Amino acid sequence: MATQRTPLVKDFNHFITCYLCRGYLIKPTTVTECLHTFCKSCIIQHFEDSNDCPKCGIQVHETNPLEMLRLDNTLEEIIFKLVPGLRDKEEQQEINFWRKNKSKENGQGDCLGSRLGLSDDEDGDEDGQDYHRSDPQIAICLDCLHNNGHAADDTVKCLMKKFLRCSSRVTVGTIKKFLSLKLKLSSSCELDVLCNGEIMGKDHTLEFIYMTRWRLHGDNTYPMVLEYRPRIDFG
Repeated sequence: MATQRTPLVKDFNHFITCYLCRGYLIKPTTVTECLHTFCKSCIIQHFEDSNDCPKCGIQVHETNPLEMLRLDNTLEEIIFKLVPGLRDKEEQQEINFWRKNKSKENGQGDCLGSRLGLSDDEDGDEDGQDYHRSDPQIAICLDCLHNNGHAADDTVKCLMKKFLRCSSRVTVGTIKKFLSLKLKLSSSCELDVLCNGEIMGKDHTLEFIYMTRWRLHGDNTYPMVLEYRPRIDFG
């Protein structure tokens, strides 16, 4: 009786490697229109120049293909189990990346990263073990909502990159600080953050907003859209 060969990792490479970079899928992200999966960073970079799937050529979205992406956490866990040491390697590379780049934006990179669960300074343990990786993650889109005729509109601009992925425990207050730093706003310029036209409290978490404002109002699109605007003074 022939002995059955034990499957090797390379036997599954077709299913767990990225079509774009040819490496193992990191943060595997699926295009919902055709169900092809790529590394998150690879497909986002591809969509900067094209609205088509790089594998099959189908048009993913006419204007914003990022709306048609879904992170596949189950596949990510399978890959980490199949490939020994891959999880530790990727986590260390990401930590090194943020350490190297945290000072880029006028010295504010460390604050921006740590507030959104990306850095290792403010919210992590001293030994560098906690980087919000155990938190549920959520994707959001930050859109600028202008108030017609208000002078403050001139100081509040649209973000260059409005799509973010961060811990679901991040609060509206943290989002406001992130926006103030990114947009280089003065301390006197206050912002409101809205979901479906309703101003959100500074202590609301993204998870709370998603469960009580976004999902329950029939908005099943992804990511969750939050709007920001200069605070209106009714005095």
